[in-house]
Amino acid sequence: MSAGDVGEGGDAGENEAGVPARRALASAAERLAGTDFADLSPAELLLLSGLMRKLTLAVPMRRSRRPRRTPHGRHTDLRATLRQARRTGGHPLRLARAAPLLEPRRLVVLCDISGSMEPYARAMLQLLYCAAGGARAEVFTFATRLTRLTRTLAHARPDLALQRAGETAPDWLGGTRIGASIAEFNDGYGRPGMARGAVVVIISDGWDTGDPAILRREMERLSRVAHRIVWVNPRTQSPEYRPLAGGMAAAWPYCDAVVSAHSLHALDELTAALAHPGPRSTSTRPSVRNFRAK
Repeated sequence: MSAGDVGEGGDAGENEAGVPARRALASAAERLAGTDFADLSPAELLLLSGLMRKLTLAVPMRRSRRPRRTPHGRHTDLRATLRQARRTGGHPLRLARAAPLLEPRRLVVLCDISGSMEPYARAMLQLLYCAAGGARAEVFTFATRLTRLTRTLAHARPDLALQRAGETAPDWLGGTRIGASIAEFNDGYGRPGMARGAVVVIISDGWDTGDPAILRREMERLSRVAHRIVWVNPRTQSPEYRPLAGGMAAAWPYCDAVVSAHSLHALDELTAALAHPGPRSTSTRPSVRNFRAK
């Protein structure tokens, strides 16, 4: 079966009865759910799109500066009260109440598309497209440079979105300069406002051809403005893994959670890390000593 044989909803190839074919596709997808993304063909990855749509990428809520009208609010809405008073000759017979409006935090995703991360990058970009009901994400890819893909992923089916992602990102399957790419994000997007109070997800195995000192500096800068930083590293699925390589060792102290997300079954840890309500704290950052392989 080729990628073109599977439609967006995964219903292609139905026989005359229809239902048996759909059940066969669903059964095949469930069997693939525990398979490492690196071992899936493009057609098999597309088979998982239906299951990915059942996931929700929920992020914590935050108080907005915009209040909302409510009869049980703790604060008086002065402007609304004065507007109502016009109907009673300028006498404020009733006080309008307001409470802070809650809205989801921004989700920002930086995805490594270097050669070693190619199968996982495809899976994560497909997840961002398919996860219905989740937070809208700002999506960037990087290898030797940063590329913004938010609009590309918003208007295409998973297979076309992945194709356009490769066309839009000029360094697809190139080398990896994580520190320089995060620096570009910090300077151009993150610290000016996009990362402030946001949940930032970095998808990379941590292999950095640049100077680890740059990555350490840029992760520290990012941690000062982000609500939480979640690092997705598929290599952490191995019980023998330790964050000792230059890039991962430099970034580790500034991560609030590190998950593998190497298969569909392993995505539960990612969704839990995204939805975690706690603020980031120096005392709660993971360390090499208490690292637990996923």
